[in-house]
Amino acid sequence: MYIFIIILIITIAGAREILMLPVFGGKVKGIRKQKVLASPHFSNGQFHNLVVTPAFTEGYNMSKVMREWLFDREIKRTPPLPLPAIKTDLHTLQKEENVLVWFGHSSYYFQLNGVRFLVDPVLSGSASPFAKGIPAFEGSDGYKAADIPNIDVLLVTHDHYDHLDYPTIRALLPKINQVVCGLGVGAHLQRWGVSAEQLHELDWHQTHQINPHIQLHAVPTRHFSGRSLKRNNTLWLGFVVETPTYKMFVGGDSGYGEHFEEIGAKHGPLNLAILENGQYDRKWKYIHMQPEEVLLAAQDLQAQMLLPVHSGKFALANHPWDEPLQRIYSAAKQHPEVQLVTPKIGEILQLQNPAQTYAAWWQ
Repeated sequence: MYIFIIILIITIAGAREILMLPVFGGKVKGIRKQKVLASPHFSNGQFHNLVVTPAFTEGYNMSKVMREWLFDREIKRTPPLPLPAIKTDLHTLQKEENVLVWFGHSSYYFQLNGVRFLVDPVLSGSASPFAKGIPAFEGSDGYKAADIPNIDVLLVTHDHYDHLDYPTIRALLPKINQVVCGLGVGAHLQRWGVSAEQLHELDWHQTHQINPHIQLHAVPTRHFSGRSLKRNNTLWLGFVVETPTYKMFVGGDSGYGEHFEEIGAKHGPLNLAILENGQYDRKWKYIHMQPEEVLLAAQDLQAQMLLPVHSGKFALANHPWDEPLQRIYSAAKQHPEVQLVTPKIGEILQLQNPAQTYAAWWQ
């Protein structure tokens, strides 16, 4: 018993030391905490979705999920060959070009009306608090912080490791002008070196003016947050980027729900919707959409074009690596009213060129 107690104390003490590492982020306190407490979406110590959103589907729990992940080896979660990526030199792009370049998973760069945006950059090669914990697919990790030009606006949809990466943020610090994120997420970024003056933390339905011609509208998603033992102490969200002539939906992780139709009614029609399509499972259907639901969400948003992301770089769910794109590619054939765009990693997407076509590269 004494030996057990000693081991338990050492384990707890070791875990506490580990959780104090910078990679796990900062604590929400002070004025930031006051803003969190004032949010209508925060109660009983945490943020809440607009509708009840269980972590797991009825009949499933963490033990069942882990058992399947560890012992089901039939599913090809990683590609057998290096992915056919392209290395576009972002530094040579003219700021007047309205273009987007996807880096795999949910990281991408885009230019709109002369403003450079970067979304959820994870460029360290791992979607984990530890190096190589969840490694990137071979061929998918060609972009590093050095390849990114100066960024006017960094957008962070939520604080999970596959969207908010400590080594990447640290490497990008000299290049970032301002950051827009959900309530509380600034605690992580400020601990890592982003100044309070650079941070703009928004609640759902709030708007941030980038310049006289570009607005950012924070909109709800159906998900959760957390980087350590405590969940939902920071807010998860998406964005509508609006100019006088163009509207783009930047979606964070989300399960399907009525919020998409509400966003479409308020902000639509949209020129482009970027939606998370991957890392789904029937066992957590409330927090990640199936590919067919992604297409339905694009229709609800009144989007003319759909860019599916959240695949092509990391294996975070028990489905074949190419299934997300294959399923949405097949489903989109039945819905020509939404134009599906599927660039390779690093391939330029011309935001205002609906005639541009893309190969089914995952095949």
